[in-house]
Amino acid sequence: MRRAWLLIPVVLAAIAVFVAGSSTFVYEPVPVPAPSIMETTPIPRQKPTPTFTDTQREALTRALADHFGDRQGSLALSVRDLSTGISYSYAATLRTATASIVKVDIVMALMLKAQRRKRPLTSAEKALAERAIKTSDNAAATELWHAIGGSAGLASANRRLGLRDTEPGPGGAWGSTTTSAADQVRLLAALTSPESPLDAAGRRYVRRLMRDVAPDQAWGVSAAGGEAEVKNGWLPRDVHGGRWTINSIGIVRAAGHRYLIAAISERNATMRDGIKAIEHATETATAALPQAAATER
Repeated sequence: MRRAWLLIPVVLAAIAVFVAGSSTFVYEPVPVPAPSIMETTPIPRQKPTPTFTDTQREALTRALADHFGDRQGSLALSVRDLSTGISYSYAATLRTATASIVKVDIVMALMLKAQRRKRPLTSAEKALAERAIKTSDNAAATELWHAIGGSAGLASANRRLGLRDTEPGPGGAWGSTTTSAADQVRLLAALTSPESPLDAAGRRYVRRLMRDVAPDQAWGVSAAGGEAEVKNGWLPRDVHGGRWTINSIGIVRAAGHRYLIAAISERNATMRDGIKAIEHATETATAALPQAAATER
C-alpha cells in the first residue's frame, strides 16, 4: 500500500510530460475589454409632445361662439389631428339627424357583415355602395339598409365600431338616425386605425369612395384644404319647420396634418347657410390646432 502512494507523483509527472510532448495547443484566455463609454448607444432625447393649452382651447371656443352666437340654428364640431394626437370639440352635447352621412356607416356595416361571413362584396353590393356614397343615391342606401338588417343591423355594427351616441332611425328611416360629432369622428377613426374591426382592404375601399364623391358634393369639412375624403348630408326637416340639417364628415390632409373632422348642424335657414357655417367652423379649428404649444410632459 505504501508503494502505491509513492508511485502517484511519478505517474502524474509522466502524464504531464506526455501531454506536453504530444500537443502544440496552448490555451491562452482572450481578455474581454471593459465596455467603453464611447461605444455605448446614446438614449435618444424624447420629442416634445404637442399639447393644446387651456388658453388656446378657450380662445378657439370663444371665437366659434362669437361667430355662431347670433345666428339661427345649432352647430357642433369635433376634430382629431392624427399628426399630433390633439382633439377638440365644440358644442359636444348636440345630437342631430344624420341625413346622408349615415351612408358611410351603412356601407361599413355591410362590409363588416360580409367580412364576418368571410366573403367579398358582390358586384351588386359594390354598385350600391358606390351610388350611396359617391352620388348620395337614396334608393341605393335603402337597399343597403335592408341588406344589413335595418336598425338592428346598424346598431350591431356600431357597437363593434365603438360608436356611443348614434341611434339608428326607425323602420326604413335611415336618414333619421341621430348622432354626435364625436361619434362621427369615432366612425372615421375606424377607417384609419389598424385596430379597426374593418380590415385594411375594407378601410381603403370606403375611403376611396369618399375621395371620389361627386364634385358638387365635396363641400363641408373639405374647407380645411388639401386632400379630402368626405361625405355630406343635407335635409330640410318638417319637425324644424322646413329648416335644414346640414352635416359633413371627412378625413383631410392639409399643411402637413391629417385630420378627422365631423361637423353637424340643424335648424339652418337655408342649405347654403348651413354649408357656410360648417366650412367656417372647419377653417377656424384647423387653423388653430397647428398652433398648439409643443411642451414636454
